[in-house]
Amino acid sequence: MLDLKFVRENPELVQKAIENKNESADVGKVLELDEKRRAIIAEVESLKALRNKVSEQIGIKKKNKEDAADEISRMKEVGEKISGLDNDLRSVNEALEHHLLRIPNIPHESVPVGCDEESNVTVKEWGKVVPFEFEPLPHWELGEKFDMIDLSAAAGIAGSGFYVLKGMGATLQRALVSYMMDTHHRDGFVEIVPPVLSNPMAMTGTGQLPKLEDDMYYLKDDDYYLIPTGEVPVTNLHREQIIAEEKLPINYVAFTSCFRREAGAAGKDTRGMLRVHQFDKVELVKIVHPDKSYDELETLLHQAEKIVQGLNLPYRVRLLATGDLSFAAAKCYDIEIWSAGVGNFLEVSSVSNFLDFQARRMNTRFRDKNGKPRFVHTLNGSGVALPRLIAAVMENYQTDYGTIVIPEVLRPYMNGQAEITDSDK
Repeated sequence: MLDLKFVRENPELVQKAIENKNESADVGKVLELDEKRRAIIAEVESLKALRNKVSEQIGIKKKNKEDAADEISRMKEVGEKISGLDNDLRSVNEALEHHLLRIPNIPHESVPVGCDEESNVTVKEWGKVVPFEFEPLPHWELGEKFDMIDLSAAAGIAGSGFYVLKGMGATLQRALVSYMMDTHHRDGFVEIVPPVLSNPMAMTGTGQLPKLEDDMYYLKDDDYYLIPTGEVPVTNLHREQIIAEEKLPINYVAFTSCFRREAGAAGKDTRGMLRVHQFDKVELVKIVHPDKSYDELETLLHQAEKIVQGLNLPYRVRLLATGDLSFAAAKCYDIEIWSAGVGNFLEVSSVSNFLDFQARRMNTRFRDKNGKPRFVHTLNGSGVALPRLIAAVMENYQTDYGTIVIPEVLRPYMNGQAEITDSDK
């Protein structure tokens, strides 16, 4: 959420951000409600001052045994008017919050302006995409060949958009999770095992609500959402808290299942494991001092890159343009790894700085050296998401003699095994 004072003082900047992010929030309505709110507050304060003054006069009259009936009657009317204005103020505040929650974060000045993927900018490339001397298979064919992925069984259990990992597929995921969690833990990230159900308050805190309500699974009988990302429960660990400044930065890592309806994504990347309703992900969250959040963004990007580099997978880093930037983010990098079987780069991580946008919604603050409470800045990034990572490992490490080589960093987690062969079925 943006600071109301900032919106009031920078309406044109906020409106431009809304347009550049392809959003439809109503800045004019926010300003109108803000003006109405301040007018009500001013009137209430004036009436309360009058009531205090007359109450003193009533006290003097009573002390002097004078008649104060007129003043008492008048103050009763004033009290009723104050009560009515308080009700009006509650209604205005609710409406104001409704509209403020729909205003996106302001993109950082370094973010390119544009409303399509072509506006995103490649800022880094790592590794070399080497053409295969044979026609590489996509992961869904490899998964069937080595009995690692069962899409038809998943469809029979839950429908389209799900997958079952089995045999070496399940072992490969377990190895990847252990490798990622160990890497981040060694680098000072505290491991978290959070709930995968979240209440609306937590969803609102990180910006999923109200913007992304249609993209999430909702349990209406219990008023819970299945989390679309570990960002939600982990960032909300410090909701309504004031953190000691010396504890910043706080670094968390969590491995969770995630659930997304993928509303509006029909027909896009639907083969295999590329776009699914349930998937597993390692999530990185940073809670930092506001003066250091952009330095921390680069640190977090490097942390996610470390995973892909360790697997020796070619990748590129893309700086997202305004139209591709998430509702809550001020700046975001995507890490896209090359997957030989599908012949494309696949996004496995988005690394974002939210500034104080989420902290305001969660009321998460720290107390600075002067004792003043200030909002923290929050960041998060996938460290990394598993389905496309598994697909890329399978596709990039397949051989012309019909095996899949296991990346060296994963072999200690797979009993030293070097290859997946037909005999592993």
